[in-house]
Amino acid sequence: MADLQDEPHSVGIGAEDLPVPAVAVAAGALDRAAALLAVHPVADGCNTLVWTLHQSPYHDIDTSDTGVDTDIPRLRAGGVGAQFWSLLVPPGGRAREDAAGDQVLSDTLDQIDTALTLMRRYPDGLCLALSAADMADARNRGRIASFLGPVPGRTLTDSLGALRAFHALGVRTLAPAGAPWALEELTAFGHEVVREANRLAILLDLTGCPPAVARQVAGASKAPVIISNTAAASLNPHPGNATDEVLAALREANGLAMVTFDTARTGDSLHAVADHLDHVRAIAGPHGVGLGAAFGTGPGHPRPTGLTDPSGYPRLIAELLERGWPESEVALLTWGNAQRVVRDAEFTARAAGHRR
Repeated sequence: MADLQDEPHSVGIGAEDLPVPAVAVAAGALDRAAALLAVHPVADGCNTLVWTLHQSPYHDIDTSDTGVDTDIPRLRAGGVGAQFWSLLVPPGGRAREDAAGDQVLSDTLDQIDTALTLMRRYPDGLCLALSAADMADARNRGRIASFLGPVPGRTLTDSLGALRAFHALGVRTLAPAGAPWALEELTAFGHEVVREANRLAILLDLTGCPPAVARQVAGASKAPVIISNTAAASLNPHPGNATDEVLAALREANGLAMVTFDTARTGDSLHAVADHLDHVRAIAGPHGVGLGAAFGTGPGHPRPTGLTDPSGYPRLIAELLERGWPESEVALLTWGNAQRVVRDAEFTARAAGHRR
């Protein structure tokens, strides 16, 4: 099985290839960041490009386009080697909070179709990933491993059939937030969903869950859980940010909190994002912090200075190195932790199969 220790093909990132910094970063740190990302690229936990392309399908992501903040050239410039493509309808999207379950399901299937079309259209850049081995193999072949999900838990009502169907379509992440079985507490059916997700190696994404529910799901799941895009509530009490109690629960469950690049949640600078990474690392541990920028939007979405699109990743890594992060822990942040939770979910699924 391909592994993190496999010798990858170089993605050709050098400090001279990076965009001109929008914030001051020492040249030596940028060189170190470029060298590290060539071996341990970024596994980004959240990008909403699929929804954006679903609304405006005429973008060519093989070339840079000012209409969106994500394309293959900027993903490569940022050292992104794996991407989780969100299949949720963002706030303000066509499926409102009170939309019927069949409308949510229809929107989700439409986005899955858009995502799979994206993989077929750009086979030299994107590669559908279903496992940790796929993730490493795509990296070694110079492709961006592409995971589908999360899908909304609201698509599951009183049957687990939809979850199994999503798995057959390639989905590997489910978001319980907003589902009737995970509103104020995890119901009996919610526990069934958790068990079935564990059996299928589908990750549970706690983004948007109330803290009490997030802790319940983390405790009920045999596999690690993730929060695909968040920040530290103790630094910024935004309702979408994770409290220290939730971060501690993730640490106990060997889970992963992936920090977003959103001005409203992190602050308006690269340094503010680094502060959130420092805090999440302190509470969730070096093995519990990752990156989930939530790029994939059009113009006008406020981003921290220096992190307006995926090409800014090397500057952030350089900032962390300058702050004294060991390269081994930066490698966990960018790649190792994301690969671990995917692999651990697969291990849990195999163990459940043996028990059955």
